[in-house]
Amino acid sequence: MREIVLDTETTGFDAEGADRIVEIGALELINHLPTGRTFHVYINPERSMPKEAFDVHGLGDDFLRDKPKFAEIAAGFIDFISDDARLVIHNAAFDMKFLNAELRRAGHPVLPWSRALDTLMLAREKFPGSPATLDALCRRFGVDNSGRDLHGALLDSELLAEVYLELIGGRQPDLVLDEPGTAAAGAGLGSEGPSRPRLPRPRPLPPRLTAAEAEAHAAFVAKLGEEAVWARFATT
Repeated sequence: MREIVLDTETTGFDAEGADRIVEIGALELINHLPTGRTFHVYINPERSMPKEAFDVHGLGDDFLRDKPKFAEIAAGFIDFISDDARLVIHNAAFDMKFLNAELRRAGHPVLPWSRALDTLMLAREKFPGSPATLDALCRRFGVDNSGRDLHGALLDSELLAEVYLELIGGRQPDLVLDEPGTAAAGAGLGSEGPSRPRLPRPRPLPPRLTAAEAEAHAAFVAKLGEEAVWARFATT
């Protein structure tokens, strides 16, 4: 299963008005494990950066002036999140609203809301009444967010990926060693009935014991004498 953990940074809160996306950070998970593939881009919002947004993100007009516009990075972004991968987002309503507004302006189809998995809602369901900000969840799960002095899309995506894996049961949530109600698993019986019998190998595995090791073992056994337990239970 392919998932994209995603975060955006914006000039403000009005997606349908004057505010724009200034940064997108995303990383790929396959079967809940990071692959190392990321997508990260700064975007020229085609407007000035408000002071309050600068204080949060640290991205100013001088830095963003020579960055590509959203329309110029849209194709690469769409390609990265392709194959209908699930989009894992904290407070998904905010990011999805901005992404779809930008995609619409650039002449691209919008993203179905059904693709988004909101970790904010997931955390509120799992820990009702407890703080559910990304920082609060990092503290709960012991995720190191000491480098998060300012909001950054890629860093927040990396932190969110760790938090998300904890929210769904740890780093390998699909690894089940013994399913509930399968006391007979050791006898080849699973939760859905008998498992398929194991077939014999068509060709035996070659021995891994070297001739020198075999001779050393034989010499050791000979020293034990005829009354040794090893000798009494040996087969001929």
